Amino acid sequence: MSAPTPSQTVGPFFRFGFEWMDFTTELAPAGEPGAFLLSGKVIDGTGQGVDDAVVEIFLAKPDGGFARSASDPWLGFGRCLTAPDGGFSFRTVKPGRVDAEQAPHIDVSVFARGLLQRVATRIYFPDEMRANDADPLLSSIEEDRRATLIARPDGSGLRFDVRLQGEGETVFFAW
Repeated sequence: MSAPTPSQTVGPFFRFGFEWMDFTTELAPAGEPGAFLLSGKVIDGTGQGVDDAVVEIFLAKPDGGFARSASDPWLGFGRCLTAPDGGFSFRTVKPGRVDAEQAPHIDVSVFARGLLQRVATRIYFPDEMRANDADPLLSSIEEDRRATLIARPDGSGLRFDVRLQGEGETVFFAW
């Protein structure tokens, strides 16, 4: 008898394993100053949406800090199970700079069937080009691949697609 291949070790019950969890997609209430919709899709190597991925985001507060006490209501964390077309969305606010070097960004983790470990990336903002150019992590990426880390405006907020493989594959980090 053969052992399962790595791509078989996580499925076929990936969605079922996550459905019981709390999913927090509203990090900021609609109408809060600066709140916007961050949406996108998780896309596989064939260009199809991944219908059972989990997307997690983590970000600083608008002032660049993180919640340091139980009395601070800011979580800075969201989790979304993708839709049948691979879509996800969060309502959030733009984070501030964590320190003088890092541009405002959102950390992203994606879990999906066939992945033995999460993949991790970042979302940078298109209106922060000066800060993006100075960011040590973003500037360490080959120039032609940096665009995979920058969200783009759409009619309702910002869009960021996570391409797991293939043309335009998102840059991932080993964190």
